[in-house]
Amino acid sequence: MSATDDILRSYRRPRAVMRAHLARPRSEARALMFLLIALAMIFIGQWPRLSRLAHDNPDQPMVGLMMGTMLALLATVPLFYLLAALGHLGARLVGGQGDWYGARVALFWTMLAIAPLMLLQGLVAGLIGPGTQLSVVSILVFAGFVVFWFAGLRVAEFEREPA
Repeated sequence: MSATDDILRSYRRPRAVMRAHLARPRSEARALMFLLIALAMIFIGQWPRLSRLAHDNPDQPMVGLMMGTMLALLATVPLFYLLAALGHLGARLVGGQGDWYGARVALFWTMLAIAPLMLLQGLVAGLIGPGTQLSVVSILVFAGFVVFWFAGLRVAEFEREPA
């Protein structure tokens, strides 16, 4: 299936999608691409917010804001590897039998699956600005992240044979 179909299916059956991804042959390149595409979509989702900032603060050029945001997102790549490792170790503490690769795929797929919500968050931040609406969307993004990541970790750590 295509990534877009899998993203849509993740909103209905996140564990089934994770099972399908983990059933494929191991590919670190695929796992990393999940993360990089998610970060690219998150970056694009921030454009309306950055445009609003540039409009409100004429002394900050849009290009500078975009470059800063891009570099900040790229700097998070090692942090996502660390977060995946911490998720794996946390699952081990409660009896998880998965591997490091499964934990990475679970987190990186989660990032790609919530990317549409991040696009919505960027639109709300850019068009409406700070307020109740942005807070509600931000809580929705966080809740989606937690649900998808825990569902993915459950599959990777508790529903697979150890590698």
